[in-house]
Amino acid sequence: MERDPSLRAVGWARTLPLGGDVRTARDWTAGHLAALGWDRTAPDLVDSVVLTVSELVTNAHVHAHSDAQLILTWDEECLHVTVHDGSPRVPEQRRPDGDALGGRGMLLIDALADHWRARSCPRGKDVVVCFRPPPSARPS
Repeated sequence: MERDPSLRAVGWARTLPLGGDVRTARDWTAGHLAALGWDRTAPDLVDSVVLTVSELVTNAHVHAHSDAQLILTWDEECLHVTVHDGSPRVPEQRRPDGDALGGRGMLLIDALADHWRARSCPRGKDVVVCFRPPPSARPS
C-alpha cells in the first residue's frame, strides 16, 4: 500500500498529574484548536472536543486514580483525542440512575464524537475519540 505523500499530521501531548486541575487540560486543548483556526471556523466542535477532554481526564483522575496522558493528533481528516491512564479497566456506557450526579460521561462522549474506542494495554488503557470537522474547518 503506497502512502499519500500529501498527508500531513500534527500532534501534541501533555501529562496531567493526578490531583491536577482539569481546567489546564481544557485550556491547553482549546489553545491547540485555536491554532488550527477552529475557534473561528468550528466553535461548536471546539466546545465538543473540550468537553470530551474534560470528561476523559476527569475519568482518569477519579476512576483510574491515575495521571492522564493527553494526546491530540490532527491528520487533516480527523482530530484524534487520546487519553491514557493507569487502569486497564475500559469505560462502559451505562444508564445512570436519574438521581445520580455522575455516570453520564461516556454517553455524552458518544453523542458528541464521530466515534470512540477504548483498549487495554500493558500499563493501563487508551480511550481514543475521533472528531471530524465540517468541510469549512478543513484546510484547502
